[in-house]
Amino acid sequence: MAGGDRAMSFLSALFGRGSAASAEQVREPVEYKGFVIRAAPYKENGQYQTAGTIERGIDGVRKEHRFVRADAYATYEDAVNFSISKARQMIDLQGDNLFQ
Repeated sequence: MAGGDRAMSFLSALFGRGSAASAEQVREPVEYKGFVIRAAPYKENGQYQTAGTIERGIDGVRKEHRFVRADAYATYEDAVNFSISKARQMIDLQGDNLFQ
């Protein structure tokens, strides 16, 4: 296995997905109703997968909910926008129950 292949394999295993995530693809966080949304789409099969995290401090403890959805987009920007929209919808529907 070539050095680059090993590095890609390591990153894939580290992030737990088929494609390695890169730091430049994690957007600035978005605050919404006291929650912090971090959109983090990743490339899979030629498209960008809807994914990210929702975070909130509860009783001094940082809670995090990771999500990946089946929706995929041709452009990274579209995937970011939908990831943020989906996270807002999840917050509106579930609130703090996301962390149970």
